[in-house]
Amino acid sequence: MAAAASPAAGSQKSRRPDRTHFLYIAVIAAVVLGAVIGLAAPEFAKSLKPLGTGFISLIKMMIAPVIFCTIVLGIGSIAKAATVGKVGGLALGYFIIMSTFALAIGLVVGNFIHPGEGLDIAASSDAAPAAAEDEEGMTGFLLSIIPTTLLASLTGESILQTLFVALLVGFALQKMGTAGAPVLKGIGYIQALVFRILMMIMWLAPIGAFGAIAAVVGETGIQAIVSMATLMVAFYLTCILFIVVVLGSILKLVTGVNIFKLMRYLGREYLLIFSTSSSEVALPRLIAKMEHLGISKPVVGVTVPTGYSFNLDGTAIYLTMAALFVASAMGKPLELGEQISLLVFMIIASKGAAGVTGAGLATLAGGLQSHRPDLIDGVGLIVGIDRFMSEARALTNFTGNAVATVLIGTWTKEIDKEQVTAVLDRERPFDEASMNIDAGTDEPRETEESRELAETVPGPAGSAPAAPRH
Repeated sequence: MAAAASPAAGSQKSRRPDRTHFLYIAVIAAVVLGAVIGLAAPEFAKSLKPLGTGFISLIKMMIAPVIFCTIVLGIGSIAKAATVGKVGGLALGYFIIMSTFALAIGLVVGNFIHPGEGLDIAASSDAAPAAAEDEEGMTGFLLSIIPTTLLASLTGESILQTLFVALLVGFALQKMGTAGAPVLKGIGYIQALVFRILMMIMWLAPIGAFGAIAAVVGETGIQAIVSMATLMVAFYLTCILFIVVVLGSILKLVTGVNIFKLMRYLGREYLLIFSTSSSEVALPRLIAKMEHLGISKPVVGVTVPTGYSFNLDGTAIYLTMAALFVASAMGKPLELGEQISLLVFMIIASKGAAGVTGAGLATLAGGLQSHRPDLIDGVGLIVGIDRFMSEARALTNFTGNAVATVLIGTWTKEIDKEQVTAVLDRERPFDEASMNIDAGTDEPRETEESRELAETVPGPAGSAPAAPRH
């Protein structure tokens, strides 16, 4: 039955990138059109601001369920990964350290370039009031994290309350053991529903981007275009330096492997990711290539799938740089203390985030709403340029996971160094036929072994269907 259904499933998957490309092209066209109208007819462009505001309201509507499902399932994944022993422990420890480091790099670069400075975009009149801690002190702030009821955290406006309850639920499910598995599975299905709704909302991104960009350009002129271009260029350069300098140095010092040779070996996967703006599409190929490189199957089977949820270096850099950009653009820069607390929030909220279009925006909006609600309207700026930065995010995430697999294999002594040298020197090329590709698709055929792996490797979505990572 499964074998007969696999071609159809493969055909469905093969059509997904095309739909993503349509959305990508539509957003680009909307941004260009919005900028042109903003320059040509500023007053009319300003009247289009409600289009962007409405789209951000839809994103805000999804913040609480996204954060709740992500954290609960993420904690469940940590429990599963930890049970595989030394490999899981090393992988999770490394992922937490590297993603935190990536978030910190985003903060440093954002503070250095100040890309949104000088825009001074006014927030809408219904902007949320300042955070409670300003009026009541630290004690009042801490008490405000506790919701009135358990379910109130999912319907109120405090994202910190949602985060608090999600942590409680996640750890409670851990303590329940096998008895909590059905609940965790049910939350996995709820997450699938939440992200399906979020994907539907993201098809309105061209309209939201058009209204937001037109209003900003109409209000600030060419300065808005310069500021957004500065952010994009800075983000791409930061990702490149992170890969070459940070990841390259660690890889060389620990394993002796040259980062450029590893990237050359994964060249076909980079092209696939760049064409789809998604690192998820290359997951099966990364698993196969890491095994061919000489890393043992258990290490690859744990590290790669877990890394796709917990080792999102590119996304981490993006979150902090985008938050600082929004704050600067609205003339309300974040203080150092606010930046640090935002970093801590992002460390938790980004773990286990399922990779669907809009999840990054929802996490960004959640971080701003939890710390500076008055900045939430500025997310409309990011909508317009988010798609332009998705390739850099996906490529950085993918490279980080490839490097992590080689590192974990070296630390656990589950790597054939002679094979690594031969493969990277092109003496033993990868056999593409080993991928067992279905005719007419770019997806691996489902086999009993692949189904078994999907059921046993840790992942935050449980039984929820995978979706493209951006």
